Amino acid sequence: MGATGLAANQDEYRARLAEQPDSQIDAWAAEAMRDISIRRGVLSVLHDYRAATGADDPRSPGVCRRRGPPAVVGHDSRGRLLVPAITLHCLVAGTRAVLPEPREKLIEYLVENFEELVYL
Repeated sequence: MGATGLAANQDEYRARLAEQPDSQIDAWAAEAMRDISIRRGVLSVLHDYRAATGADDPRSPGVCRRRGPPAVVGHDSRGRLLVPAITLHCLVAGTRAVLPEPREKLIEYLVENFEELVYL
């Protein structure tokens, strides 16, 4: 399990993630967003992302627009932030570009989805 970042529990997983370079954290976060969106939907990914990063609805489009096309960021009929699944990876680059402590926020996203990642 050493080089994969996988672990037996969230604490061990967080420690293993802390040892990884930023490029690996970014790749795993983007892959997790893609895989989780397939399994649970884009709204679930956006909810988990906002919870882990502290980005609220007004800032989340800013993160997406920073690295993705602005035309794809919108809201559904209930007013919830929505982006196409294919652009979720933009959240990773946008987090790096816009939010403070991006590494910690992306690690938090991965740790918060530990149970989901173990399933995948």
